[in-house]
Amino acid sequence: KLPLESIQVVLEELRKNGNLEWLDKNKTSFLIMWRRPEEWGKLIYQWVLKNGLTNSVFTLYELTSGDDTENEEFHGLDETMLLRALQALQQEHKAEIITLDDGRGVKFF
Repeated sequence: KLPLESIQVVLEELRKNGNLEWLDKNKTSFLIMWRRPEEWGKLIYQWVLKNGLTNSVFTLYELTSGDDTENEEFHGLDETMLLRALQALQQEHKAEIITLDDGRGVKFF
């Protein structure tokens, strides 16, 4: 067991590296991320390029649960983290999150 001060040091290092996000102002609740959203975005975009899928549109479900992504590391990724990854790609002008009739999707460039 670590003393509280040591735990705070570890959590702060995770935050500095982008692997932790505080969920409240009192710093009592947090999200620990295995990979930063930008890293997930990079993996997704590499898959898009590898499979020649630029200028294609996908639903969020297809990306995380579809047969085409079954062997990819991002298969099964939580939708919140997926959206953060796609937002990172959108900032890099590699993707655009769109609203579809049955939910959200993404178009890759």
